[in-house]
Amino acid sequence: MPRCVFKLLWDTIAGGSEIFAYVKNLSKNGNHYWVHAHVTPTWDKSGNIVGYHLNRRVPNKTAVAQMEELYLHLLGIEERHSDWRQGMEVAGQKLIQTLKKSVAKNLLTVAAK
Repeated sequence: MPRCVFKLLWDTIAGGSEIFAYVKNLSKNGNHYWVHAHVTPTWDKSGNIVGYHLNRRVPNKTAVAQMEELYLHLLGIEERHSDWRQGMEVAGQKLIQTLKKSVAKNLLTVAAK
């Protein structure tokens, strides 16, 4: 998984919005599996974020194939930089550009609160 995807996920929910994302997880036996994750913040009575709620669904196979291609491209961008933070930033910019202009926009969407 590209770091920039996790950064987008955490920045989004920390900002109080929900996000839908395709996530590639690692199982205990070393295999990988994909999920379509819906993550939302949880608030206390004062309006402070106190936690997060995650629903995982079986992902669409076509979407996984598209996301796998995008994620490999983003990983390549991240790995070309000796400073991982800089690589994450550059890849994150590419991710946002891609989401704005491609079919992937429908696969990884941020919904306003």
